[in-house]
Amino acid sequence: MYAVRRTSAALLAAVVLALVPGTSAGLAASPVSSTAAGLGADGTPGPAIEETLSVPVGPEPDGTAVALDVTVFRPGGLGQHSEPWSAVLLAHGFGGSKADLVERGRDLASRGYLVLGYSARGFGASGGRIHLNDPAYEIADARALVSLLAARSDVLLDAPGDPHVGVVGASYGGALAIMLGATDPRVDSVVGVVAWNDLADAFFPQFAVVGPRSPLGPAQVDRSVEPGPLKALWASRFFGSALAGAGSPGAGAGGGAHPSSGGDAGAVCGRFDPTVCRLFLEATATGRPSPELLTMLHAHSPRPLLAGLRAPTMLVQGMADSLFGIEQAAATARAIAVQVPRLAIRWIDGGHDGLSSTAAADEQALRDWLADTLRGTTLLAGAGQFSYAAPIPRRRTVAPLFTTPDSPPTATWTAVPLAPLVGASGGATSDPQRIVTPPGGQPASVTAIPSLGGLGVGAAAYQLAALPGQSAAFDSPPFAQQTAIVGTPRLTLTVTSTGPETVLFLSLWQVTAGQATLPRRLVAPVRVLTTPGQPTSVDVALAPATWTVEAGSSLRVLVTSTDSAYAAPREARVDLVAVAGGELQLPHVDGDLLAAESDLDTESVGVATAIALLLAAFGVLAWRERRRRRLLPDRDDLADVPLAVEHLVKTYADGHRAVGDVSWRAERGQVVGLLGPNGAGKTTTLRMAMGLITPDSGAVYLGGRAVRPGAPALSGVGALVEGPGFLPHLTGRANLHAYWAATGRPIEEARLDEALDVAALGGAVDRPVRSYSHGMRQRLGIAQAMLGLPDLLVLDEPTNGLDPPQIAAMRPILQRYAAAGRTVVVSSHLLAEVEQTCSHVVVMHAGRVVTAGPVADLIDSSDTTVVHLDPAATAETIAAVADRLRSVAGILEVEIVEDEGDSRLVVTAGMPRPDVVRALTEVGADVVGLSSRKHLEEVFLRVIAAAQTAGEPTGSVTERLRQVRAR
Repeated sequence: MYAVRRTSAALLAAVVLALVPGTSAGLAASPVSSTAAGLGADGTPGPAIEETLSVPVGPEPDGTAVALDVTVFRPGGLGQHSEPWSAVLLAHGFGGSKADLVERGRDLASRGYLVLGYSARGFGASGGRIHLNDPAYEIADARALVSLLAARSDVLLDAPGDPHVGVVGASYGGALAIMLGATDPRVDSVVGVVAWNDLADAFFPQFAVVGPRSPLGPAQVDRSVEPGPLKALWASRFFGSALAGAGSPGAGAGGGAHPSSGGDAGAVCGRFDPTVCRLFLEATATGRPSPELLTMLHAHSPRPLLAGLRAPTMLVQGMADSLFGIEQAAATARAIAVQVPRLAIRWIDGGHDGLSSTAAADEQALRDWLADTLRGTTLLAGAGQFSYAAPIPRRRTVAPLFTTPDSPPTATWTAVPLAPLVGASGGATSDPQRIVTPPGGQPASVTAIPSLGGLGVGAAAYQLAALPGQSAAFDSPPFAQQTAIVGTPRLTLTVTSTGPETVLFLSLWQVTAGQATLPRRLVAPVRVLTTPGQPTSVDVALAPATWTVEAGSSLRVLVTSTDSAYAAPREARVDLVAVAGGELQLPHVDGDLLAAESDLDTESVGVATAIALLLAAFGVLAWRERRRRRLLPDRDDLADVPLAVEHLVKTYADGHRAVGDVSWRAERGQVVGLLGPNGAGKTTTLRMAMGLITPDSGAVYLGGRAVRPGAPALSGVGALVEGPGFLPHLTGRANLHAYWAATGRPIEEARLDEALDVAALGGAVDRPVRSYSHGMRQRLGIAQAMLGLPDLLVLDEPTNGLDPPQIAAMRPILQRYAAAGRTVVVSSHLLAEVEQTCSHVVVMHAGRVVTAGPVADLIDSSDTTVVHLDPAATAETIAAVADRLRSVAGILEVEIVEDEGDSRLVVTAGMPRPDVVRALTEVGADVVGLSSRKHLEEVFLRVIAAAQTAGEPTGSVTERLRQVRAR
């Protein structure tokens, strides 16, 4: 229900919504603005063209008019996917707005889709109240937006009034996507990410089950008993996120206090519909839902509507999700498996409680699904597919992905014995085990905290969960071999209670070398009706997920009487708990390993780092003494030079000489590009320039003051080198504040607003950095470097992770920054960007400067003529022309350049250019254009090749240096 935290890319969070066709509000969309972000120069879809609309939809119950804040992203070029386009509707998570959809909308538009994103009713600048996906309001809004798309001439139609459209949403938007697909037959593809099936089951979960076993989740919840306990912490966050936006734009359009709510209720409820608010507040006060609340939550869910879903459907659900777990997607999948033409199920290791380690693969799977279902490609093989992430292996940071052709999958089951935990003395604890619910339900066990699923590991985490006297544990024998578990383990509990009912919480732990860990921080709550003093049996499905149990490790089922995330009963009671039959049923799915994402061997890296630190410690005193002796005096003659690098030399301990006798300067008003192939010494030079490492010889001066670690001169330098580093739990804004606070300077000097303008993060600046994509982190890093508007700005690969519009936007920012009398130094591999952005360049190779100077001087040459030839000319014809031209007196050199269909000759001559043109005509060259201006890439490759050591063929050098070509 909350906006899923993303990585750079992480899964889309979004989907659409509007009004029932034919209502009195109509479908008129009032244009607010239109922004063209540019066209693709090569004919492919370019950056998106954005239109902002105000779309009237159905009124609130009191008659208040409502309009939705909508943005349409249109492809910015023609390319292979020309107008009209297939459409994609995006919906945001709970507490979000259309601002969360901008990055996704632009990405899909660049791939040839027309994308509609908007702020849902009650959120952002849209009017109205929050009805929690009421079919009469939010889902009606969605159908109206589908009709709005059908009325556009640039949207592909399947029939009059029927657009070719897919709907994609996450969490709150994910349920919307499924409900829209189930109620509007015009929808051609549905993607629901971490969505709910039944909101009543999600907030009041019950894992007591009946019926056959199912690997995907509880086959059927036992509805003969009352719903489970309330997810109290999630309910609190639920209201808090809506109250945070109670005064946001759009509140005036149906956002005022409802006549029946009263002033105090309105203040508590924010933009919630008064009835929704009242029912939830009653439940949070008692811990139990009223029949009226259950009826409403059921109705505001996909479950009662799924019979109408006929579109291909992709369900993505997370195993780091204590709000909407795998069981929610499983229930949806079981209901639609036989009726939809195609069903894909994907289990990721992220969710509402954490990021997915396979975010890039998840994102690509979603793009392929849209291409397959909206364009008829076959990027995803098979009519259906079940994919799942296994636990992240030791020494790795990315989970392996497995897949099966069947969706839902078939499973095999094995039974492992369970016995009461063996105590410290070696004897088993009693069977059944006695657990107590303390008066008031406090203290409570801690297993999973919303949005902090990975908080706490090892023994400390287990001690917080397994409170003495309030928990019972049952262990399996050690496993003889590595075992993969995929699905929903099951067992039968026998409970004897002193009360008429009991609430218990079950979790599955792994025990290795005596230490218990919780790989999936998930809990299965059960409410059991009992006769005091009489044993009662109940079948329990544990929370579905994937586990890998290594040989020698065992499983532990932990049963607790309380859990801090839930509103458990407050009455004191005593329960006797045993495992009926003494066994745990484990599901297994035979999946095929997909190509794994590459990642680091983190354990080896950690060991190597520790060894390096230890070795460094032995030499630290001698190093400090040597540095003290080499401190250099300041240089008054360089007082007006922002950065002067003089004769720098740096040799590492392994004998590699990274930098040798490097000298160059960066003057005021210049944007200096530092270029060179990988290993040229660029980053080492920048690190020495900022005092991060010490040169073996030579010096760096900032305004004439010598640079050394901690030198005062460094206070005038802003830097982004080797990627940004932020505290992931803080927001982007809080990270900038924390960084500036560390300088000890007044916040007024930070010029924070100007830095945030550079970051262009919108509302995301107030989200935790852990949710940022790579490009968002990079932009925040650039903004951090600009805090205080330092005299010298040093950026190492600043465009890494930025998309083309963001790169283009950064170019004038850097140029204006330098034009104000400051200096910018940029290290980059993007030669085309350096050519357009920088006023001067310094080219390094093998630790030395091989050329430097103004860009204009380097790319202009009086003795060089660039000849563009007819694209139809064959390679043999061009070679023959070049050979004849080389025989002409005064022609010094002729080079053939073939670059993506652009054939050209680079002619170096000792004669005037008109004579060169005359010679070209005489040898029969089909000339279509002439220029004296070379590309920076050509200059770069020439000077690097010329600097190579003797004996290496120039051709091989050129090919090896193609890694730095403009991309």
